Amino acid sequence: MKVRGGRTVRDLRRENRSTVLQRLYFDGPLSRFSLGPATGLSSGSVSNVVSELVAEGLVEEAGSVDSAGGRPRTLLRISADSGYMIGVDIGETRVRIELFDLTLTELARVERPLADAGPRRVDRYDVGVVVDHLREGIPEVLDRAGIAAERLLGVGVGVPGIVARTAEDGAVVHGQTIGWDAVPLERLLRESRLLPDTVPYSIDNGAKTLGQAEMWFGAGRGAQTAAVVLFGSGVGACVVTDDMRPGRAVEWGHLTVRVRGRRCRCGAQGCLEAYAGAEALLERWAEAGGRPPAGADEETALSAMTDAAYPAASPDGTVPAADATALAVLEETAEYLGAGFSDLINLFQPERILVGGWAGLRLGRRFLDEVRAHAAAYSLAYPAARVRIDLGTLGPDAVTVGAAILPLADFFARGGRREDAETERPDPAWRTSLRGRAAR
Repeated sequence: MKVRGGRTVRDLRRENRSTVLQRLYFDGPLSRFSLGPATGLSSGSVSNVVSELVAEGLVEEAGSVDSAGGRPRTLLRISADSGYMIGVDIGETRVRIELFDLTLTELARVERPLADAGPRRVDRYDVGVVVDHLREGIPEVLDRAGIAAERLLGVGVGVPGIVARTAEDGAVVHGQTIGWDAVPLERLLRESRLLPDTVPYSIDNGAKTLGQAEMWFGAGRGAQTAAVVLFGSGVGACVVTDDMRPGRAVEWGHLTVRVRGRRCRCGAQGCLEAYAGAEALLERWAEAGGRPPAGADEETALSAMTDAAYPAASPDGTVPAADATALAVLEETAEYLGAGFSDLINLFQPERILVGGWAGLRLGRRFLDEVRAHAAAYSLAYPAARVRIDLGTLGPDAVTVGAAILPLADFFARGGRREDAETERPDPAWRTSLRGRAAR
């Protein structure tokens, strides 16, 4: 049966269910009475939807609250154990796999370092090795938590690179800096028969999943426009604006900051990543005469560099002299990052720029003030005066959290119904709605 606007009664029921689930998720617990004005639905519609969701186990009672002159009102909340998601971060130093319940509480995790997979340089990592880590790690987190694979709402995967989609292969990854040329990752995972065919995979750029997490639950909450920067071995960004909701991954690390400059991992010259990525930063330190720890992984080596540049006080209160070489490289890096931020400011005029990723969180606490100063100096005055530059608040797990949000948001967009043969995947516009609601 068609209703106004070409939608069917089934469409309206799904939208009503989705609206109630979203409000309970972001603002709950709420009473049935409060859900009316919060959702814009009639009391009858709220009652019908809530009855369905409670009967299906998606919503549960969570105590009561006194009302003005009447009986106490029963509070409702999302049932945490009514569904589960897996978030995967295929980073450039490790693969991290985490299992979450419906409220994004972590239940289990495994990590597999990629440095042990072969040569240290990240552009030589073998696709088969990464897929093997997922084949082993996904069943492992399910086993640790005692969760059956059939109870998964989906698996979200954050990857370094551009993600395209084809009808035959699903998500295809173009990761030029890690040597992935049109890798049909979704098909490879499907062919591994890890999970039932009814469990969907959602694969997207890691900077975008980081941005999704920070906008829903972190330092981006409440902002209408933001740029969320992923700073690790390389650098990337997710931009959220009025024209690009729910956010779009941009290859920010491959903007040219110096004509005929250093050779980047992508093959071009003068990219921001060739100066500000952790891998390039350590190379520049060594070229300038610094001594990164022999045989150390990238994270350990970067910690050694920052400790050398910003030495801690000794027990007697004296502060050792800073390593002049390490400090000079980091100060130059702060200027390059500031110039890179100015491009984001001038192009997109965001309310906030948020810095995440393992290297961004490690370095940001040391020199973020310098980055802010350089960003202001290189930007147009009007947008620079209206942007706030901060660290992300979700820590190094933000990419996996954001990856898990991908199947969760799909689930909400379907009105809390699992994907099956008769269920169409929702239009990408769902993220606009959910991101906007999360920001309230």
